[in-house]
Amino acid sequence: MFKVHRQINQIDYQDTLVIGILQKTSKLTGLASKIDEQLNGQLTVLMKDGDLQTKYKAITKLHTLEKLSVKRLYFVGLGKEDMLSFERLKRAFGELFQAIQKAKHQHVTIAIDSFCNENITHNEVAHALSEAFALSTYKILDYKQKSNEPEKQIESVHILTENDDISEIKSSLEIGYAFGKGTNSARTLTNMPPNLLTATELAAYSVELANKYQFEYEILEKEDMERLGMGALLAVNKGSEEPPKMIVLKYQGREEWTNVIGLVGKGITYDTGGYSIKPKDGIVGMKTDMGGAAAVLGAMEIIGEIRPEQNVIAVIPSTDNMISGGAFKPDDVIVSLSGKTIEVLNTDAEGRLALADGVTYAKFHGANYIVDVATLTGGVIIALGTETTGAMTNNEELFEQVLQASHECDEPIWRLPIFENDKKRVRLSKMADLNNSPGREGHAIMAGAFIGEFAESTPWVHLDIAGTATTSKESELGPSGATGVMARTLAAFVERFEDSK
Repeated sequence: MFKVHRQINQIDYQDTLVIGILQKTSKLTGLASKIDEQLNGQLTVLMKDGDLQTKYKAITKLHTLEKLSVKRLYFVGLGKEDMLSFERLKRAFGELFQAIQKAKHQHVTIAIDSFCNENITHNEVAHALSEAFALSTYKILDYKQKSNEPEKQIESVHILTENDDISEIKSSLEIGYAFGKGTNSARTLTNMPPNLLTATELAAYSVELANKYQFEYEILEKEDMERLGMGALLAVNKGSEEPPKMIVLKYQGREEWTNVIGLVGKGITYDTGGYSIKPKDGIVGMKTDMGGAAAVLGAMEIIGEIRPEQNVIAVIPSTDNMISGGAFKPDDVIVSLSGKTIEVLNTDAEGRLALADGVTYAKFHGANYIVDVATLTGGVIIALGTETTGAMTNNEELFEQVLQASHECDEPIWRLPIFENDKKRVRLSKMADLNNSPGREGHAIMAGAFIGEFAESTPWVHLDIAGTATTSKESELGPSGATGVMARTLAAFVERFEDSK
């Protein structure tokens, strides 16, 4: 897909050459200057006349009319130099690749030196470019009748540079592309219809992923869960004809199985709300309730590609939440894997029940740190909207590492508090150790506090992606629908993790 060339060599520019250009540039430099000379200064004239746009994300397409060896030039406006950053660069590349894809050009050469400055290195440009390529050209896998004629896609991206360290640039391209592809895999899983993505199919996908990247894996069947006492996940499954699965993937990046990071993803493949049934407007779209599982699997794909020197256990409790004569009910009391009993006050608060057993099982596999991710509550959307993920924690140092990873990946998170009174509310029950839904007030916090009861003293971060797992808006980095949010953040967190013990 990506090929790197030294600019001093004569190469075939294919049919499209891309150059970055800063806003308020007084004089063209580098390759742009050489091309301007070949075109008798016409680029300078076009820029002065405003026909060659330099404002941020502006894309200018120029035909060379056979005056150069390349058919067409694309100029990418980079805006003001002091505002250029990795994330802004990634979005500019996304705008570029969408324009090229729309024009159906299949081969493109990018002069990456023109996108660098004192603050943005060649490696950062390469990472931003390849990640943006994967994200921006992603298309939803749909099930419409189509013509047998395949759509034209970008087939190759050639990278042009005068930098001596081509191997580092190649490595950055591979890493950026892995981050983008892993996010796309999470998007595809989350977008899938629930009749096609059952817990069984999610487990099968996980096994394929494990085989591809040589992960160890374990798939617990219903009988295994009954033997172990996973009463919380089994309760959610009681109304379903589809069997539940407890999915475990193990990546060992160190010689000894120590300092293990546990990634726990909610895998509810469809959520009716159970007997606490959702309204007709709220039930549509509940195929995305396994967005946490998708994020974890997307992160594991990235981890499989970049092979960090860390130990990771991924745990996904998966089922759907359906209604039948045998379904669990409000007022039921269930026994979780941890031994803690739970009074069910709301069957639509099922995700935290599944995660309770998932977190406990991650600890069983030796997880020393836990990050859980879930489309958990409508309350987090009320609190933070649809562009910020809610977070809770019992450990400041672990949270800071997750926060830093989210900054790097431009997936904003905001911390919500858990005070002692919040813990008291989830412990308030005459019938059991805990209740699963103390009420609407502080709904997102109550869900986090409940999961924290199972993390106990293990350093833990909870990420509620109910608002961010999907988007209704297209962007330069992808279509509307599933976002694959937190796949990159989790992978970046794992890659840079530092043990504080």
